[in-house]
Amino acid sequence: MARSSTEAKYRTLVDTIFEILWLRWLLADLKTSQSSPTGLYCENRSAIQIVHNDVFHEQTKHIEIDCHFIRQHLLLGELNLISIGTLDQPADLFTKPHSRGRFRTLVSKLKLVEAPPT
Repeated sequence: MARSSTEAKYRTLVDTIFEILWLRWLLADLKTSQSSPTGLYCENRSAIQIVHNDVFHEQTKHIEIDCHFIRQHLLLGELNLISIGTLDQPADLFTKPHSRGRFRTLVSKLKLVEAPPT
């Protein structure tokens, strides 16, 4: 159970990273490995700092093992954590209600279809 909102965001980030690594390993097994790092956008800077920080504080010492595992893959160049502002987060399209203009903006960020002119 998460003890803070930062830890909850961190746990979500860790779960996503494990899925990304699993997909990279699957692609490698299929002889279709990826040579460039997989970019992962994250709007919670505290969660990114936990992953990059070697110093663990009293509040984060129980998540130390995951951090070392993830940091190893960051150093190997398999992952690239990219900080993104809350307003630029395309995942919000699936989790929050939006005005028509905001909805179109988020859909266009996904690069799946062209947004109709406003």
